[in-house]
Amino acid sequence: MAAAAALAGCGSTTYFDGRVLPPSGLINRVLIAIQNPGVLSKGALQIVDAFYDERSGYNGSPASFSVSGYSGAIPISIQSMPEEQTGAVYGFGDGSFTLVSYAQERTNGSVSGLNGLSSSIFITRNQSYVFAASQAAHVLTVVNQAKGGSYALGLPGVYRVSVNPGGSVALAFVQNSNYAYYPVQLTTAQSVAYSGGPATWPKAAVDCEPQNAPGWCLFQMQSPDSPDPKYPGLYYGAPLAFDRPVKAVFSSDGSTAYILSCGPECGGTTSSYTRVAIAPMIFLLGQASGLLPTTSALASATVPIPGGASNALVDSSTMYVVGQELQLVQGQTLFGGNLTVVNLSTNTVVPSTSSAPNPVSISDGQPGAASRILEADDNTLWIAMTGCTAGVRYATDAPGGYGCLTMYNTSTNTVTMLEPYIGDATGIAAVTGLHKIYTAEGGQVYIYSTKDGSSIDNQYVTVTGTAYDVAYMDAITDTNNTVY
Repeated sequence: MAAAAALAGCGSTTYFDGRVLPPSGLINRVLIAIQNPGVLSKGALQIVDAFYDERSGYNGSPASFSVSGYSGAIPISIQSMPEEQTGAVYGFGDGSFTLVSYAQERTNGSVSGLNGLSSSIFITRNQSYVFAASQAAHVLTVVNQAKGGSYALGLPGVYRVSVNPGGSVALAFVQNSNYAYYPVQLTTAQSVAYSGGPATWPKAAVDCEPQNAPGWCLFQMQSPDSPDPKYPGLYYGAPLAFDRPVKAVFSSDGSTAYILSCGPECGGTTSSYTRVAIAPMIFLLGQASGLLPTTSALASATVPIPGGASNALVDSSTMYVVGQELQLVQGQTLFGGNLTVVNLSTNTVVPSTSSAPNPVSISDGQPGAASRILEADDNTLWIAMTGCTAGVRYATDAPGGYGCLTMYNTSTNTVTMLEPYIGDATGIAAVTGLHKIYTAEGGQVYIYSTKDGSSIDNQYVTVTGTAYDVAYMDAITDTNNTVY
């Protein structure tokens, strides 16, 4: 009783890592992004108790928990940052990018200055910068939330953007292109030097905005084979050794970007990854250093991935690469899903063995599409795909069972479960410590055990509307996030 009185007098209760107990009183929460939950709403954010797997409180009261104040339309992704007690939800129906306070379980404002709908969008963990690929508007938008201002950097066809977890590098990718691009914040001296329009920009600059006094420039990542005589320290030359680059993932220490080229599944010839130091591309003022690698250096840092490379996850010195391999099946040209294990210490694909083939066949997916990949308890890796009805598995063994969700055991390097088809798998959340994951598949919420892949009763967490993404709000680290 004395302890209870003391806690009551403090006015708040904390749990792990000093986090404040939220209004719901739940300490294991999964956030669900729901599309069209009712006739009067196009989007909602519901919270469920991931310990008891229930949408309601004790004894059924309250009947449900939700994020108050959310009004976005057609939410499609949750960028979850549990260490910062923050989430960022993108609504494709209205282009809204809404911040959510996990501690208060309510919205915390939205990002302004975006240019139309975004095909890919990220906010840095300190919430100072937002980068959005607006494919229809042909611009990479940079929003400086810390100092105010929005910059629309012209880049026709831009459709993907990757931001490192440290919030110092952003990379942009153009559909059906073999180039990568990166934005840089300009110093006062650079702003003055580049204010005369394109003729005064460095050779590698694609756009600088606003042109009469630019604050940011977008650079094409080019090989520094030749120095720019006009601007010492800036280089131009042949394009990098990419083949339809689509995404970048980053090393555990943050010093390296692994740029994924999806090759055949995106209309190119060879899938691979290329190791690039991020130091020359840091957009923060006064922190960039060094030069981009030469063409020959890039060639030696590029590793072919025959199984396909459109997404990846880095775990210390191991990288798990997911992609689609082009195959000729029954007279048809189809794609089959693969997972390839890479040893980053040696920069090589791990040799295949009879007991642990590499690559290993996983769920098929839409070529070049943004799959989801996440580590969970019990040495498991979970991969979620969309468009798996167009792949090899469906064409060759539709009655026998296939699906869009795969569980992979990282200790044995084997696939241990391929979920039967119940629809596109669009979201995964690892409820770490409780040996379960939540998924959004076919527009509904499902739960699986990480011990053996078995289904867990989901009747009390199903939603009205279309569940499109899920996030574990109380994860220990930001790495529990399928978006980065």
